[in-house]
Amino acid sequence: MNLPAARFIVLDGVEGCGKSTQAELLAQALEAQGVPVVLTYEPGGTAVGEAVRGLLLDPAYSDMHELTETFLFCAARAQHVLEVVRPALEAGKVVICDRFASSTYVYQGYAGGVGPETVTRLNDVATGGLQPDLLIILDVDPGVGRRRKQGDRADRIEQKSLDFHQAVREGFLEYAARLGDRAVVLDADLDPGVLAARILELVWERDAG
Repeated sequence: MNLPAARFIVLDGVEGCGKSTQAELLAQALEAQGVPVVLTYEPGGTAVGEAVRGLLLDPAYSDMHELTETFLFCAARAQHVLEVVRPALEAGKVVICDRFASSTYVYQGYAGGVGPETVTRLNDVATGGLQPDLLIILDVDPGVGRRRKQGDRADRIEQKSLDFHQAVREGFLEYAARLGDRAVVLDADLDPGVLAARILELVWERDAG
């Protein structure tokens, strides 16, 4: 059985960029080719992670400090890596994750003011140094992303200001540049089918090295 070079794939980006849809399409495409896939997401993916997710996204906790957010995200991530991600990779499966350490680096470290260095250290502890073989950033103007999500009940983080989300976009672009060849930025305004085909090509073509 052939496996893609990229075994651990993360899709990330601003709110409304379409990453969850593309993660599902990628999982379906790989499964159709006989590739064993685990599709997961953050924060969540485990019972502990779901409990933490409830705290993080509940608008009732609008006064939560960004440093508190950082610790909570990293706590959920530690459980997720130990319980889901590493076991799946060790079992020879491809893991597709909707958000990962990149989100905490950007939302809390870059846009939230905690500091990229602090978040990087905490992420390294939470993941044991695990990084994606391929990080795909779906780039779109945050105003467009917000319009895509109209009608949905906004969670606590989605309710933050447009300026904050503009900073998030800048942070993702900066983070992708920092990761070099391990990250790819794609235009999220592309037709979803065209975008899905390009992502599938990247997964098979990329050298995970």
